[in-house]
Amino acid sequence: MGEKIGMIGLGKMGLALARQMMTDGHELCGYDIDPDRMKMFEAEGGTPVANSKTVAQRSDITFSILLKPEHIEENTLGPNGIVQAEKEGLIHVEMSTMAPAFQIDLADKLSGHGIEMLDAPISGSHNKVDDRVITFMVGGTEETFNRVRPILEPLAADTSHTGDVGTGATMKVVTNLYVNSVTALLAEVVITGERAGLSHESMEKCLGAGSVRGAMWDSMRPRFFERDFAPRGAVEIFAKDMGIAIDLAKEHGIDLQVVPAARKMFQRAEAAGWAKDDASRVLEVYEGKDRS
Repeated sequence: MGEKIGMIGLGKMGLALARQMMTDGHELCGYDIDPDRMKMFEAEGGTPVANSKTVAQRSDITFSILLKPEHIEENTLGPNGIVQAEKEGLIHVEMSTMAPAFQIDLADKLSGHGIEMLDAPISGSHNKVDDRVITFMVGGTEETFNRVRPILEPLAADTSHTGDVGTGATMKVVTNLYVNSVTALLAEVVITGERAGLSHESMEKCLGAGSVRGAMWDSMRPRFFERDFAPRGAVEIFAKDMGIAIDLAKEHGIDLQVVPAARKMFQRAEAAGWAKDDASRVLEVYEGKDRS
């Protein structure tokens, strides 16, 4: 492969993406603040380096997937960030789920250092990366998108160019608005059915055959029925992303009602110490176990 690639952030999603990129024949260097994640990356065949500056020095295209805005700023604009490589022509692909305004501002700042940015958030949890059923929503110039597209497309069920920088983030926010809220709604469906005497077997058959049928029901049903809270999409991520959705709606004069109500349930799950658990753990909030 012609492009030299670097990955910043080797958490569950970053490491999974790096693994698949290497499967496709790309050579990767990478950085994470956690030495254990760096060792895991090296075991997969990647080359760990000292910081994000070094990632940029060794790459034509850098990818970043991190949890918080301050983490992104540190690794892009900070003393050891990618801008310190002084590598004009570098492409940076920001895959973290952030507010559109944050992504637009970051792209503007990176542009001042000669770095072209795409915002390319992902729909789908880390366990779907190996099956290549995630989707990418990519904002930025068409020229830059076409440069990165050959790397992204093999990793996903769909890779869409959504428009200018920030539109990828906007598409991810509205996607999460649906996914996060429906997760809470399906928890209500299951717990109400259980308490009213319906069996899992009858709910699976009838709901799965009717208007509830769909990807969300198929994904969440076994987790709820089996009380399987092994992390896929974490409670803390849902709470964060719903906050972004609420703020974006307010910016455009919309007073959301459903999303804030659902978010309160995930915030209760966070407060109960379940932040790292799968979002399906919200079911136990409906059962009152967060207050027991």
